[in-house]
Amino acid sequence: MTELACRCGQCRLALTGPPMIAVACCCDSCRKAAARLEALTGGRPMLGPQGETGFVLYRKDRVRLPAPAQMRAHRLRPDAPTRRVVAACCNTPLFLEFQKGHWLSLYASLWPAGTAPAPQLRTMTADLPDRAALPDDIPNAKTQSPGFFWVLLKAWIAMGLRAPQLDIPEAEAG
Repeated sequence: MTELACRCGQCRLALTGPPMIAVACCCDSCRKAAARLEALTGGRPMLGPQGETGFVLYRKDRVRLPAPAQMRAHRLRPDAPTRRVVAACCNTPLFLEFQKGHWLSLYASLWPAGTAPAPQLRTMTADLPDRAALPDDIPNAKTQSPGFFWVLLKAWIAMGLRAPQLDIPEAEAG
């Protein structure tokens, strides 16, 4: 089991089993959300050198959220199909959740320095202003690749085609 916590230690997550995949997302939405989360009280830089957000994807049934009431969900717009969840105590970004999704994209920055699983691919690189500047250390997919969707599909099948819902309060708009 892996245990992760927010910066102040009040909000904890417990993970069982291996992650589905680790990715670096370069999409416009993740970059815009990072700017908003960085602006929260106590916010810290979130983007990597190529403008990417690091995520480690876990099946929802392998993530235990002992105190969801200690979390707040932020959306880029009220009808957005994704929400970024932070610890209410210290605004540490915890994860991104797709509406009706069966997985959570945990922020790689939750892991102690140097211990997060290394990204296996960059996704949505077509959204970057200069794709040519990307290193070729891992695949640089312009959009979500078929292999990425295959990982999601295999996990969903293993979960019995279920998508557990999380009851996390929405942050007040403002």
